[in-house]
Amino acid sequence: MIDASKLQFKSIQYSGQHPGTRLIVTGAVHGNETCGTQAITRVMAQLDSGQLTIRNGSVTFVPVANPLAYAKGERSGERNLNRNLFPNPNPQDFEDRVANWLCPLLAQHDVLLDLHSFNAASEPFAMVGPRNNDGPLEPFQHEQQERAMARRLGVRRFVDGWLRTYGAGVQRRLRNEGELQTVLRYGMGTTEYMRSTGGYALTLECGQHADPQAPEVGYRAIVNTLAFLGLIDAPSPEPIADDAMEALSMVAVYDKQHADDRFSRAWSSFDPVRQGEQIGTRLDGTPVLAEFDGRILFPDAAAGANSEWYYLTRANPAF
Repeated sequence: MIDASKLQFKSIQYSGQHPGTRLIVTGAVHGNETCGTQAITRVMAQLDSGQLTIRNGSVTFVPVANPLAYAKGERSGERNLNRNLFPNPNPQDFEDRVANWLCPLLAQHDVLLDLHSFNAASEPFAMVGPRNNDGPLEPFQHEQQERAMARRLGVRRFVDGWLRTYGAGVQRRLRNEGELQTVLRYGMGTTEYMRSTGGYALTLECGQHADPQAPEVGYRAIVNTLAFLGLIDAPSPEPIADDAMEALSMVAVYDKQHADDRFSRAWSSFDPVRQGEQIGTRLDGTPVLAEFDGRILFPDAAAGANSEWYYLTRANPAF
């Protein structure tokens, strides 16, 4: 049994001699996603040895954002840290205490790179934020900078629309509209919080949890980001060409209605689906069919009742 009261939080900062961007890189927001921790450790070793040097601005590394989940080797400590991520004056669980440390730390920076991995085998991809807007859900003014950085992470696939799609799912579940803002907070994670403080942020899904290449994907993304932001003396990476990339927008989230709802097969993120194709079956035998042509995202066969089961995305040629 792990004694959470004996765990501590750790961040390491490297600062250059000249002003510049303040970058923060996080790993192990989910404790079983260790590729970011490995990538961060590798970059810090190169900074410590002098192989890399921060010339301008600063970079802060958080190798293990959720030490309880990491010690358990599980996604969560007591709950999902990457939901409802806000400072809490009356913390109720370990992740609330993480948030009370991590949120002020994020707010001290300009840019966040958050490194993750995923369950089913698929290729790496980046989650990007909304278009510039002054709306009530996720106001944002750094679209160009964020998407320019995304194009230099070393991946070819990009997905947007998380909070908008999650919010639509929340609205569908609610019994009264007065609960909307309270429940929408649950959709706020590291990148959403970073944007709420005036910065910009990217989530990089580096690969499947156990893929030996996932730490390499994370390492390359960190070094490319340091170069792109001008923190190290290195040429800025070339952006991925338009004809080499795939941009998708999350359109809809589908919930498990019962824990025994089942997929029709073992889906992986980005598997294509055709309108009318069977994705799963409800407990009562009702088939679950794709509402449009697209790609499936984050299929979770182990999801519980009344929770997110899978998302569907559409191509986004306007990325």
